[in-house]
Amino acid sequence: MEGRGLLASQVVVCCYYWAALERKISIKEESFMQKRKNTTAANNKQIPFGPPSLLFFLSSLLSRMLPTTCILLICLLSSLSPLTKASSLNLTLPHQHPNPEAVAQEVQRRVNASLSRRQMLSLELKEQQQCLIGNPIDDCWRCDSNWARNRQKLADCGIGFGQDAMGGKGGQIYIVTDSSDRDPANPVPGTLRHAVIQTEPLWIIFSADMTIKLKCELIVNSFKTIDGRGFNVHVTGGGCITLQYVSNIIIHNIHVHHCKPAGNTNVASSPTHVGWRGKSDGDGISLFGARKIWIDHCSLSYCADGLIDAIMGSTGITISNSYFAHHDEVMLLGHDDKYLPDSGMQVTIAFNHFGEALVQRMPRCRRGYIHVVNNDFTQWEMYAIGGSANPTINSQGNRYTAPQDQNAKEVTKRVDTNEGDWSDWNWRTDGDIMVNGAFFVPSGAGMSTQYARASSTEPKSVALIDRLTNNAGVFGDPRSSTSVSHPGDDGGGTITDGTNTGSEGSSGGDGDYFGMIFGNGAPPSSSSSSNTIFLSLLIIFILYVTINHGGALLSLPLLLTLL
Repeated sequence: MEGRGLLASQVVVCCYYWAALERKISIKEESFMQKRKNTTAANNKQIPFGPPSLLFFLSSLLSRMLPTTCILLICLLSSLSPLTKASSLNLTLPHQHPNPEAVAQEVQRRVNASLSRRQMLSLELKEQQQCLIGNPIDDCWRCDSNWARNRQKLADCGIGFGQDAMGGKGGQIYIVTDSSDRDPANPVPGTLRHAVIQTEPLWIIFSADMTIKLKCELIVNSFKTIDGRGFNVHVTGGGCITLQYVSNIIIHNIHVHHCKPAGNTNVASSPTHVGWRGKSDGDGISLFGARKIWIDHCSLSYCADGLIDAIMGSTGITISNSYFAHHDEVMLLGHDDKYLPDSGMQVTIAFNHFGEALVQRMPRCRRGYIHVVNNDFTQWEMYAIGGSANPTINSQGNRYTAPQDQNAKEVTKRVDTNEGDWSDWNWRTDGDIMVNGAFFVPSGAGMSTQYARASSTEPKSVALIDRLTNNAGVFGDPRSSTSVSHPGDDGGGTITDGTNTGSEGSSGGDGDYFGMIFGNGAPPSSSSSSNTIFLSLLIIFILYVTINHGGALLSLPLLLTLL
């Protein structure tokens, strides 16, 4: 509005100035002509061309130049003045935004916000790429710093023959708050025993670090996940964990150690059933006719019998990312050469670290199909992989480091079987690396169809074995530089790998923002000249009509309306 008034006042001043001057010159011209006529009549002679004639000529010229000068001045002001911008002249359209600069600033704000998010996502992607190690299980969930908000995503990360184990996915979260095991026949709510015997799917987590000393074996019902992430959870004592005729179990990130035989007592196996249990063997984790079982990131040691035993037709099993140490008979798959149902057993053993002070059975197999893939065998005293009753063993991408004992360099052992009998067994090594004189004795015809039945996941290159198994066992164990911090009250959590790789960070200042500037600090944009040209021509036309036909004052309202 201020621009309109200024420009209109310029036009008014010019037009009124021109009208007044035109009138004054016209009067002088009439006076001069009358005087000249009188003088001519009196003297009857020609007046020489002199100062009066020059004055008349200049006055006439000025009177004819003033409208043109005024018009040119108006056009010049209209063309050069920034006030002729559309916003100043208020050349609005229907539904036009009243403050386009605010819109431009909002666009810039959103662009910058989007670029900021992009920069953040780029950094997160870079950190995620650094987090990814090629281990398909860990890469599935560990790179999400908010994993604690969606713990059940873990159920989608399984591989191998046990990948269909859903655990307690879809069920409620059960928080163990009481580490006691006072009455196995009538467990107290809030205890681990009370959680695992429930009939509905449950995702069981822990409220704090705790050591659970069992009085007897812990009988777990179907569709349960025991998830120790975020805390240091130990299960020890009598038993320990029994999976008998159940399915869909996930055991993740707990210590199982110093398990001993116990029993000859009543034990609850469901909310409505309590039964007599004989004396257990003292296994760390015992599978008896179980299926769809996944044991991941556990640390097992110092048990009376096996660390993990799977017998009596158990199948659909994955044992992954776990650490085994300080034990004699580590793992048994199949309990009797004559038990034919074990012929259908399928077990995946992947990304584990068989560590210090181990003797044998890593695993010891009877019948079935065993896929041993991308494990690190750093110690054994007798042998690493053994078997009887014609199991199919597919060893791929493992590292076998033999002990110093020259009599224990062989990785394999056919237990209590003549060579004439085992020469047809399908045992193969594919992409394994042998260290310190280790050697694998293969056998069988090498039929691809047979090994296909013992293949459960794509093996990685053995060159990646350190990365693949570096985090084996419970996160945060002293032997490992990896730890999982306890998620805070906001449900978040951080995961560190013990090495501060840092980040290159973003560049200072505005980063990658586009070079757009909006607001008062911006240089004025070049306005379109079409409106200015049209307006100038219209003014010229109106003034021309005024000059030649009069009525200048009547044309002013039209001018002001146009402006």
